[in-house]
Amino acid sequence: MTEHTLQEIAKRIKTAKSVAVFTHMRPDGDAFGSALALSCALRYLGIEHEVCVETEIPSNLTFIEGIENVKKSPTKEYDLLVTVDCSDEARLGVLSDEFLRAKRKKIDTVNIDHHVSNPRYATYNYVRECSSNCMNVATLIAYMGAPIDKKTAEYLLIGLLTDSGNFSHDDVTEETLSLAAKLVKAGADIRYYHYMLFKKQPKARAALHGAVMSKIRYFHEDRFALIAITKDVMQACGADNGMTEGFVDFPLNVDTVEVAASVMEVKYRQYKISLRSKNYADVNKIASTFGGGGHVRAAGCMLFGELEEVIDKLSYAVSQYLED
Repeated sequence: MTEHTLQEIAKRIKTAKSVAVFTHMRPDGDAFGSALALSCALRYLGIEHEVCVETEIPSNLTFIEGIENVKKSPTKEYDLLVTVDCSDEARLGVLSDEFLRAKRKKIDTVNIDHHVSNPRYATYNYVRECSSNCMNVATLIAYMGAPIDKKTAEYLLIGLLTDSGNFSHDDVTEETLSLAAKLVKAGADIRYYHYMLFKKQPKARAALHGAVMSKIRYFHEDRFALIAITKDVMQACGADNGMTEGFVDFPLNVDTVEVAASVMEVKYRQYKISLRSKNYADVNKIASTFGGGGHVRAAGCMLFGELEEVIDKLSYAVSQYLED
């Protein structure tokens, strides 16, 4: 598969009669922000479209206006399929079947992403590492000739805030902050979205945070910290998976820690792993050991087995990327 420019992709999208927009399973703010901002541009251009994601909307993102219109699967066949913020086909979950079916039928596919691990799996590919995939989508929208109105700006800001860690990650650049300024100028309320994404929480999340963080485990001379989030503890706190957003960042703030991991039980013997690093460890390479990927400082994967087996595998993999 070859790389294309955003100008070329914008031109292809504008020739489509109908578009399906997919994003990755267990979506975050950047996934929804990218998809819904692109939806605004498609609506402005009068192009029939749907936004689809296989999983339920996470509880921490239900406040986003218009998110209730996202479908679990397309209701018809579209003549162009666009994936946003999705590092590979498998991350589409059950929608990967729809994506592969489109490819078999020679229906054009577009992949717009910012993950270093992306293998360029579509007909048209644009992959650029940056703070948030919403940065790529904002540029795409401009090439499509659609405006960054207030609603579009809000969606883009949600993605920008989420994936930049509220502008705290080391991939935040002048471009990141410049785009944020433009979005605020367009009417996006940065104070409101900062509160909704990073501050507001129900009592159940506060209880879960306390229960999980009281049992942080340390390995390799305290350079690796791990939290385990089991279904039992979530049930005891009355919490759900969507309430765990940002949990992995807490142990990373311990001064000795270089790599932090969240091990969250999603099914029996199946765990979602979120990895973060502080200064030098490449967690994308750690995640790729288990078929996952992402960014140098933030990545993820799935592991299977008993919890302690999973922790042992993860601890060993992390040890290979810690400096002596």
